[in-house]
Amino acid sequence: MNQLLAVYAISHKLNTVSAVVYYLVLPFIYLLSLLPFPILYLVSDGLYVILYHIIGYRKEVVLQNLRNSFPGKSDAEITEMSKGFYQYLCDLTLETFKTLTISKEKMLRHCSIQPETLKLFNKYADENRSVIFVSGHWGNWEWGGNSFSLECKHHLYVIYHPLSNKYFDGLIYRMRTRFGTGLIAMKDTFREMAGKRNELSATAFIADQTPTPEGAFWTTFLNQDTPVFKGTEKIAQRFNYPVIYGRVKRIKRGYYEISAELLFENPAQTEPDMISKSHTKALEKDILEQPEIWLWSHRRWKHKKQ
Repeated sequence: MNQLLAVYAISHKLNTVSAVVYYLVLPFIYLLSLLPFPILYLVSDGLYVILYHIIGYRKEVVLQNLRNSFPGKSDAEITEMSKGFYQYLCDLTLETFKTLTISKEKMLRHCSIQPETLKLFNKYADENRSVIFVSGHWGNWEWGGNSFSLECKHHLYVIYHPLSNKYFDGLIYRMRTRFGTGLIAMKDTFREMAGKRNELSATAFIADQTPTPEGAFWTTFLNQDTPVFKGTEKIAQRFNYPVIYGRVKRIKRGYYEISAELLFENPAQTEPDMISKSHTKALEKDILEQPEIWLWSHRRWKHKKQ
């Protein structure tokens, strides 16, 4: 009983600290979101100096990931790539905060959808077919979800990991759902999708997260043995929803364009691992084109193939 009381007391204290930190930080986050874009990017430039040159946030992880992914690059080239990533990471962070207050018109101006991509989704909407939308942490995936929800007929649902801090999780939830996007916790994916069979939906999977080695699909990705979640493939085959790969490409600072390509019309008819292999290769191609806008600070290769 004493141990239970001690655990409860510690938990309560941590929640109190989290609440205090959250309510202290929240006004600054909203203030940042209200800044005009030119000033926002000046703040981002300052944040880059702090994050890269002073704190060195996960610098060793980033450098090691880049070295392993681009073995032919020199140390100077790797350093330049890492700087480009940190500059983009700061932009991405502040752009995400901007979601709290940005208008619909500005959202669509800064993150547009290619006409051919809109035509592709409208085709399946007219056929009343739900789709699987698979992507990676490349470009501004947060803005991509907002613009999709504003422009497309499908109701977008994003599979996500809830944060352990309930206060900041609530903030992220508000940002992501502000323009109509729905969120599904990863552990509830199949049940939630089964319950939405009668709804015209696009379920988005961010498929470059790190699964446990057991049961993962292993492939060569950026010159390394890499485990890939098979959940996207299994669910696509189970529901037989068309699988569409999407990208949110940065055109210039503060401006993005969403494009997509159909990978599989009828996933139920595919061979094992075909879907996993296809969307992984599509992401790899994008990363090689614009490496600085992928999330290199993520510990993508913490598991090794046995």
